[in-house]
Amino acid sequence: RTIDETFATAAQIAADHPTLATWVDAGDSWEKINIGGGAGDDMSVLVLTNSAVPGPKPVLFVTSSIHAREYTPAELMTRFAEELIAGYGVDPDITWILDTEEVHLMLEANPDGRRHAEAGSLWRKNTNQNYCGPTSSYRGADLNRNFSFEWACCGGSSGSQCDETYRGPSPASEPEVQAIESYMDLIYPPNQRAPGFPGGGVNEATATGVYLDIHSYSQLVLWPWGGTGVPSDNGAAFTSLGRKYAFFNGYYPEQSVGLYPTDGTTDDYAYGSLGVEAQTFELGTDFFQDCATFENAILPGNLPALLYAAKVARTPWATPKGPDALSVTSTPSVVAPGDPADVTATLDDTRYSNANGTEPVQNIAAGEVYVDTPPWDGGTPVAMSPADGNFNTPVEGATVTLDTSSLADGRHLLYVRGRDAANNWGAISAAWLTVIDPAVAPIVQGNVLETGTGTPLAATVSVGPYSTSTDPGTGAYSIQVPEGTYDLTATAVGHAPATFAGVTLVNYQTLDQDFSLMPFTIVLDDDVEGGNIGWTPTGQWAITTLQSHSPTHSWTDSPGGNYGNNSNTSITSPLLDLSGTTNTQLSFWHRYDTEAGYDYCHVEISTNGGSTWTEVASYNGAHTTWSPVTI
Repeated sequence: RTIDETFATAAQIAADHPTLATWVDAGDSWEKINIGGGAGDDMSVLVLTNSAVPGPKPVLFVTSSIHAREYTPAELMTRFAEELIAGYGVDPDITWILDTEEVHLMLEANPDGRRHAEAGSLWRKNTNQNYCGPTSSYRGADLNRNFSFEWACCGGSSGSQCDETYRGPSPASEPEVQAIESYMDLIYPPNQRAPGFPGGGVNEATATGVYLDIHSYSQLVLWPWGGTGVPSDNGAAFTSLGRKYAFFNGYYPEQSVGLYPTDGTTDDYAYGSLGVEAQTFELGTDFFQDCATFENAILPGNLPALLYAAKVARTPWATPKGPDALSVTSTPSVVAPGDPADVTATLDDTRYSNANGTEPVQNIAAGEVYVDTPPWDGGTPVAMSPADGNFNTPVEGATVTLDTSSLADGRHLLYVRGRDAANNWGAISAAWLTVIDPAVAPIVQGNVLETGTGTPLAATVSVGPYSTSTDPGTGAYSIQVPEGTYDLTATAVGHAPATFAGVTLVNYQTLDQDFSLMPFTIVLDDDVEGGNIGWTPTGQWAITTLQSHSPTHSWTDSPGGNYGNNSNTSITSPLLDLSGTTNTQLSFWHRYDTEAGYDYCHVEISTNGGSTWTEVASYNGAHTTWSPVTI
């Protein structure tokens, strides 16, 4: 996503989920302060937490793309935000994280520079015109050398204005850095760390808060210090968490100075000034990373690392030393009151990267379950037993049979954690357990059929977070749920979904609810492999083999290179007969590279033969990897 698309996504998340998300203005960029008009941006933060659950709550704060040419960090964090929002109420771990913690995401930490990078420049710094000449492409300060903790201390930055690592004329001279430092000072507890460099240190049992700065590239996990090879007083704990992150993403974990000396950096400030557990990820293999590497390696490797960072934000110095709770399951997941539920989990003390040294591991010593109330809120532990009879290895199965007789009807959250022989409790994982009295709880039943033909469909029917599958031969379904108000939705492959919103179900009720799903009918399908099937092109529009998403061909407005100035060209489909249809979808793959803010790609529709047109989408800037769109 471009910076505008990224900001639009964040704003939409906040608008669509006001209880879970807010889009916060944390300050202004250099251009917004000094140029004004349409220039510059807010230093905005997307804050994700369930505001209906009171705090205080521990904080995970992430900044991304503070070096403008580093594209993947901002997109990774936007995907992380989307995953958290989509998973709330569905994924038990995401649900407890957003209920009990706060996730703060500064998706674009250098917005002025990012806009220059989107024009194709390998821009790194901010765009401060006071350094290296007002129009120089080397102007600006390196924001990740401008932070005030041990600024210019250690030969890890440059005092020459045109250098890429120019640190600025004074500590925190840049408004972007001032905004980030002020925001950190606001959201984290003060004075957790004793002063000193490289000395000092935090109380690892009580210090809270996690900070991550996401960069690209080099496939590294880094932690303070950057200006000296002397480890910090919390060096062993930094190493444990760094190796844990690297277990997920496969990167090389090391103290920051191992890459090269740096000073005035984000993570040194967060740890040195505030005592926050601060680390840096260097994603991938390129600044302008290719889409396939992002989708297939960076995204699946780093989303679990980010989720782990959120899990341990309460006690990040201690928890990573303990075993992970994995594959937490309740069998059955839905029980009648008083019926037993078997909770099982795998407790694993070995999940660290050994790419740079070996992390000590211990045998598992204990496991426990908490029902609805986690240990930090005074929950009551239920001890788990070793599945094989003994806790005597670093990886163990654990099990316990829960008595559900005291549990109210409804869905319950089961928190599971393990402890190793060194007395380290590890990160929590969770599972759902639903208690339903079959003699009382409401039932929803009916059939899912295709509109027009009445053909039974193999479909999924969801009642809020609960779901069931239909009998594909009859389309029939039946599901029993706790009383409450739900959205009822049926989905089937090749059909438009149907939803009945805000349905209130009460005990002793049986609701008959049939669904009629309309099939999608393709009226235009073109992979551009068979020549022009009826499109009307104007200007330079032509079929090309220079770029394609499908095997070899695509349409382009620029077959010979750049398009001309002051042009307005189009490619128009043949007339499509959509009479009698609903839920019309237009789907396509595209890539584009236009001068941001000046040249635009429009998608328009006409329902009167082209006399008038309505815009349904617009794109501008650089988006040079193929991506899908559905309108």
